[in-house]
Amino acid sequence: MHVAFFEPRIPGNTGAAIRMCAGTGATLHLVEPLGFEMSEARLRRAGLDYHDLAHVVVHPHLEALLGALPTSRVLAFTTQATRWYTDVDWRDDDVLLFGPEPTGLPPEVVAHPRVSDRLRIPMLPGRRSMNLSNAASVATYEAWHALGFPGGV
Repeated sequence: MHVAFFEPRIPGNTGAAIRMCAGTGATLHLVEPLGFEMSEARLRRAGLDYHDLAHVVVHPHLEALLGALPTSRVLAFTTQATRWYTDVDWRDDDVLLFGPEPTGLPPEVVAHPRVSDRLRIPMLPGRRSMNLSNAASVATYEAWHALGFPGGV
């Protein structure tokens, strides 16, 4: 499974995602430009000592990410979607694509021909969105659960 953050801005969210990916075995892909340096203290602090246990790949642009995973489905998470993340037949090579804080994925990314589906995490009316690392965790654990928690103990 692959979790991808398109142009993330907040180091703490990426650090938390590193820790979550270390715990689930998902690969974290970061699409540049990043709003922080990978060596930033807030990123390290949020990820604690999990950096060595997670597989993190930084891509210079979206096309590089997509080229690295040519056969994977790309599932874009957006508040504009009508389909819930719980209504997916998950595959172990899926890419869960999330946009930057605070704007989310730009329309041209959501409309990219490689995006297989657009998904949303339901919320109460009048709420803008979830925190990026929380949304990624909710979706990743749903997919991992549906796949039978491979490798989990």
